[in-house]
Amino acid sequence: MLHVKGRVLVGPEDVRDELWAVDGRITYERPPGAGELTTLEGWAMPGLVDAHCHVGLDGHGAVDAETSEKQALTDRDAGTLLIRDAGSAADTRWIDDRDDLPKIVRAGRHIARTRRYIRNYAHEIEPGDLVAYVAAEARRSDGWVKLVGDWIDREAGDLTPCWPRGEVEAAITEAHRLGARVTAHCFAEDSLRDLVEAGIDCIEHATGLTEDTIPLFAERGVAIVPTLVNIATFPHLADGGEAKFPRWSAHMRELHARRYDTVRAAYDAGIPIFVGTDAGGSLAHGLVAEEVAELLKAGIPARDALDATAWGAREWLGRPGLVEGAPADLVVYEADPRADVRVLGAPRHVVVNGRVVSGR
Repeated sequence: MLHVKGRVLVGPEDVRDELWAVDGRITYERPPGAGELTTLEGWAMPGLVDAHCHVGLDGHGAVDAETSEKQALTDRDAGTLLIRDAGSAADTRWIDDRDDLPKIVRAGRHIARTRRYIRNYAHEIEPGDLVAYVAAEARRSDGWVKLVGDWIDREAGDLTPCWPRGEVEAAITEAHRLGARVTAHCFAEDSLRDLVEAGIDCIEHATGLTEDTIPLFAERGVAIVPTLVNIATFPHLADGGEAKFPRWSAHMRELHARRYDTVRAAYDAGIPIFVGTDAGGSLAHGLVAEEVAELLKAGIPARDALDATAWGAREWLGRPGLVEGAPADLVVYEADPRADVRVLGAPRHVVVNGRVVSGR
């Protein structure tokens, strides 16, 4: 048994004095024999959510189980205990059998247009095969499918949409019929309207949002995961492509320059926003605290930024927080993260399934 006391943030405003973990599950009723247990003190929150993370990938494609484990442990020790794996070429189902690693909601493998994405990452197909591949990934995933909505078109020398409207609408309809939600990687502006009007559930990065498409996202309730720690790399990417693709490079710099304004405009319009780091490609794991800090730089209030990686994010993914009977996945901090989100970067204790797995 485990006893957590101090301040337990069941929700942003629902604060309790203590909880117990018995057989890995949360209870708010003092159990018999509670005198013989481990006690942790501090400010407790549900395990954080990274809603765009890639366990099992590096910059070259799928990695082995040992590397995947190190990635998952890095996220765990940073307080991330629930991951939406937004596309991976690796089979990480074995992680589900480990009671010391984060829980993962998988979106299957990326689905991209032929030669229009990072090599070794995705199923690379043509539009006529999109519905079949979406159906296959919907069946093997944990309720999500990941499309690559736009990417550099070498003939155009810039970002362009990857899929015709008719095919993507049919594919999203099929995913929904099978009970899966659909998200898409999108940097630029031009693919967004078709994807939203086709019924998509979420857009990753969403740097191409404009005053024309923001109202559409808000009206349809389409969520975004901005991955601002990843968008910070755009100038470096632009420098590398300047000689060959000057139009693309200029576009990437423009998207980067307005990134905070874009996210704030989305927030002001009521678009659901969730924390994601895009770890696992070229980015390191364990950056969830940095992404929350980036949302604050964009002008999102601290409690809403916390909600985007805790209570609200878990509800969006259909996973419980610190409620009676839920898995005891929680993080304990020295101070109130609602008052200063910087404490997210220094967990005092990390608890998975009722067991202390890391901390100071």
